Amino acid sequence: MVGEIGRPHGVRGLVRLRAFTEDPAAIAAYSPLTDADGAKRYAITLKGGDIAAVDGVTDRDAAQRLTGTKLYVDRDRLPPPEDDEFYLVDLIGLSAVTQDGEALGRIRAVEDHGAGAFLIIEGASREHLLPFTRAVVPVVDIAAGRVTVVPPEEILVRPGQEDAA
Repeated sequence: MVGEIGRPHGVRGLVRLRAFTEDPAAIAAYSPLTDADGAKRYAITLKGGDIAAVDGVTDRDAAQRLTGTKLYVDRDRLPPPEDDEFYLVDLIGLSAVTQDGEALGRIRAVEDHGAGAFLIIEGASREHLLPFTRAVVPVVDIAAGRVTVVPPEEILVRPGQEDAA
């Protein structure tokens, strides 16, 4: 996912565009983009700042119907990550272990709602939501298939405390 269509801008079909690319203007270079299923294609032209035109969308009502549409690009069209870099999607499915080697579970998803990314880790008995920061996730080892986490004390459930959580 490289972006999301926001609310309409004006009456001629323009939309606000939330880009998740390092350079927000770079999202237009990946056009046409697709929806989550890859079924619909969207040709995007930036008009300035976060305002964009979507081919075929010429009025506010059509633009409104696109609000919330998540925009995707095929992985092979993205630049390869630099050394010691990775795409967040590469974290999905990795094992999450503590510094002591205790298994916490697997990363089910990585989400970012504007205040920074967080990991959703499915454990055997519960789900953990952890901020994706260097303090909480000091080691990411894609090749080994795991991340090392230092969970904040307030989220850990100690044996015998399950009922208190």
